[in-house]
Amino acid sequence: MNDAVTVPVTSPHMLAEIDGPIGWMTFNKPERRNAVSLDMWEAMPEILHRFEDDPAVRVIVLKGAGDKAFVSGADISQFEKSRSSEESNAHYDRMSELAAKALGECGKPTIAMIRGYCIGGGLAIAIGCDIRIATEGSKFGIPAARLGLGYGAPGVKKLVSLVGPSFTKEIFFTARHFSATEAQGMGLVNRVVPDAELEDYTRNYCATIADNAPKTMNTLKRTVAEVVRGHEADWGLCDRLVKECFASQDFIEGRRAFMEKRRPVFRGV
Repeated sequence: MNDAVTVPVTSPHMLAEIDGPIGWMTFNKPERRNAVSLDMWEAMPEILHRFEDDPAVRVIVLKGAGDKAFVSGADISQFEKSRSSEESNAHYDRMSELAAKALGECGKPTIAMIRGYCIGGGLAIAIGCDIRIATEGSKFGIPAARLGLGYGAPGVKKLVSLVGPSFTKEIFFTARHFSATEAQGMGLVNRVVPDAELEDYTRNYCATIADNAPKTMNTLKRTVAEVVRGHEADWGLCDRLVKECFASQDFIEGRRAFMEKRRPVFRGV
């Protein structure tokens, strides 16, 4: 990231950089395996909205600082301060919900680049992304049953949508760590690569995505979200989005580039 532009962030435990078409968001607490604290939840929407508003950013990558973890869960050491009362607990829950909402509603492709532990809240963040790329040594799990806590329906629904009811139950019932191979087998991650190849592989993946039409990708993201809603889906919205693609300058550019046998240059309009 030698040419990356640093984006100011209110939390010292979160980093944001723009490097070409990639917006990098880094969970920066390696001494605690990037466990998420309140200030980190609060900073996530700030960073995501900044990336979303920048037309130069075509794809967003979430990663953990250091080589031990993507995110190892919530920073329980902060709970005495951030979850010690009904009021503070409600605020914490609200901030984590807003972070999840910002990630889920982001109109640009999002990738979780996972190295090491991806546990609990970290796994919730990862499954909130569109694509997950992990190293061979990564570990995944949700330890709720070992902590005696309940897990909210929205989070369970996202996991069920990704891996199905049976694997969701196995993940929760056992509360164990799953290997990257097991995670890929159940559909929890898209790709598994050697540790040394993770960043290069992810950058190449991002380059492929960045070459494509932003409106098409945004339409696909929003259509998938509606399809997952089932009988509550807004099919009219899906139709309007498709029509917007056909009416766009990028569609004209795509046709011309195809006929002229050249690489298209999409501008997202």
